[in-house]
Amino acid sequence: MQAKLTLRIEEELINTAKVYSERSGKSVSRIVADLFKSIQNNNSNNDITQNVSSLKGVIKNDTSVSDYKIHLESKYL
Repeated sequence: MQAKLTLRIEEELINTAKVYSERSGKSVSRIVADLFKSIQNNNSNNDITQNVSSLKGVIKNDTSVSDYKIHLESKYL
């Protein structure tokens, strides 16, 4: 569902947005919506990245490559 949104922005910025809109072939509304979608997507990606980053160092890694190869051989052979 779409809804109307009123923004208060400096006139110079509005003029810049209109020029950009004309050049890009997109309405100012579409440009603003795309911006918010981009922010939404980046935030959800950042949340995952931050959660994964917070786990760094939780598990001590003393496993060597040869230990890993031995594990794989015992698992799959």
